[in-house]
Amino acid sequence: MEQDAILITTHGAVKVISINDAPINRMSLAFMDMLEQEVAAIGQDDSIGAVVLTAEGEKNFSVGMDLKQLPLGIEQMGSPEAVFEQRLSVIRAIETMGKPWVATLFGYCLGGGLELPLGCHFRLAAEDGAQIGLPELDLGAMPAWGGSARLTKRVGEQHALDMILRAKKISGPEALRIGLVNEVWPLAELKKRAIDLAQELAAMPRDAVRAMMNVIIDGEEKPLTSLIAEEQAACTANRGNADSQEGMRAFLEKRKPVFNQQ
Repeated sequence: MEQDAILITTHGAVKVISINDAPINRMSLAFMDMLEQEVAAIGQDDSIGAVVLTAEGEKNFSVGMDLKQLPLGIEQMGSPEAVFEQRLSVIRAIETMGKPWVATLFGYCLGGGLELPLGCHFRLAAEDGAQIGLPELDLGAMPAWGGSARLTKRVGEQHALDMILRAKKISGPEALRIGLVNEVWPLAELKKRAIDLAQELAAMPRDAVRAMMNVIIDGEEKPLTSLIAEEQAACTANRGNADSQEGMRAFLEKRKPVFNQQ
């Protein structure tokens, strides 16, 4: 029996999605179809507050798309553009669903193996052994899942050009230095840290989290006056709801608030 392309576990309000093709964890056609379905389901599931994106084993997060399957994907979907559009759509859905996603980067994180985490909101890298990059130019190709655009937004033009035009692979500590990842951890602790961070995020007031993500994501493309107006509208909508009342009570009672009880 063919194994599932994705393994899914739940830790309270955190869902963990793991690429199941160790040791190289290719992003197969089946993987992308399953991820597309799972992303849509998570977006509608109020019990899930945050998501961890990781991969099976301890060798590699992902070498990206299974290129041997590209002709089959084109045959099934009708064109190369349709194949890549599915991936662009899934990553954008992750980016804009209003729930934090935490990605783990270890071993090879190449091509789609970086482009998918670039759509996540937090990226944690292994202290040793990570090779992170968009090396498509080595194959005479280019990033096709939004990688050049998102990498530039995350780390700036200088670092994006350096990585992409040189097909450069960088380490976890270097990714932290240039702002590509939030934290680096020993590999043995990386997945647990990702779940811990996701649980911390899931425990925050979800309406407020969603509102702040809607304001912040793509915020650099909007005028300051528009961002301030969006922030004020979010504050007005949040004022007086159950979580804001709980936060104020907890402050006055000198205890930790318990959100998302409604």
